[in-house]
Amino acid sequence: MMVPKFLIGDNTDFPDAIYIIHNEFPRFIMNLENDEVEWFDDISGEAEEDVTAEVSTLIEEAESFYQREVERYEQQS
Repeated sequence: MMVPKFLIGDNTDFPDAIYIIHNEFPRFIMNLENDEVEWFDDISGEAEEDVTAEVSTLIEEAESFYQREVERYEQQS
């Protein structure tokens, strides 16, 4: 089964939160309401500067993905 790199999620227990789920290493969920990130994979063994750069890139990609999805949704409405 092919799984997308990013998914959008929500939960009725947290009605104001929208989540971006990253399904590739390093896997994480980002809460767009407060920018909190929950990591599922351990990336602590990597070089700090490499991790910082990768995390920054992934967060930017997640935010871009969300904006693209919102724009597509608005175009369909």
